[in-house]
Amino acid sequence: MKSIARYVIVCCPSGAARPRMRQPSRKPTPKASVRELALGLLARREHGRAELMRKLAQRGYGASEVAPVLDVLAEQGLLSEARYVASYVRSRAERGYGPLRILAELRQRGALEPVVREVLDGCGEPWRELAGRYYQRHFSGPPTDYRERARRWRHMQQRGFDADTLATVLDDEGDGDAV
Repeated sequence: MKSIARYVIVCCPSGAARPRMRQPSRKPTPKASVRELALGLLARREHGRAELMRKLAQRGYGASEVAPVLDVLAEQGLLSEARYVASYVRSRAERGYGPLRILAELRQRGALEPVVREVLDGCGEPWRELAGRYYQRHFSGPPTDYRERARRWRHMQQRGFDADTLATVLDDEGDGDAV
């Protein structure tokens, strides 16, 4: 049985009173340590060093207290830029994005360029096959005219595929010389 002390009587604009639950008072929680917070973020998904620095800075921690913790996490193998980049590349490739777009996104997120290039070159992802699968899923049949072909070309470029890959994919569709 609920106690009546938990209810507050609130008057409506019509003058009728209706009971409403009282909000429990929130006690301030102690600030978590940088290490605990970083491990919590890393437990959810892989993060790059720059991304983790940014997230911890948003929570009020300074760079001087975050950098040593991240160094220790990297030494322990809990924070890995290569693992983060590989996970990101795999995730975006599965969604139909090409290497140029993925590279630009990782640059924007502060990932190290040599690590990104190494993962993109060595990931073994057949970019032409990926582009072909995305093209088949997104477009039905060959384009009817040059305007439609150009529209498809632009769309695939925005997805991050280079010109050689696009030429191969569009020519394999059987529309290379037919249009």
